[in-house]
Amino acid sequence: MIRKLTLGLASLMFVAVVGFDLASTNAYAAAKRVDCSKVSSELGAGKKAKDIAKEMNISASSVYRCKKKMGVAKSAGTSASAGSTTSTAPSASSSSHKK
Repeated sequence: MIRKLTLGLASLMFVAVVGFDLASTNAYAAAKRVDCSKVSSELGAGKKAKDIAKEMNISASSVYRCKKKMGVAKSAGTSASAGSTTSTAPSASSSSHKK
């Protein structure tokens, strides 16, 4: 009887410790945010990802993630401006052919 009670209490304590440990790592991860605009400006200045990560106390993968996110945003803006350039180019060339 005492053995079963001891085993049950030990199991409950183990579950409690593991539960608190998992909860604390999630809270820590959520508390640390990365300023992607600062990362982007540092990348634009020519710094390497590892140097930026060390300077900002973040992981290099966070730098690469911001770089990827900013690349997607820039390419979307570039394709929109490229589309507008190509749409005006035919009209300009057609007007030059009319003359």
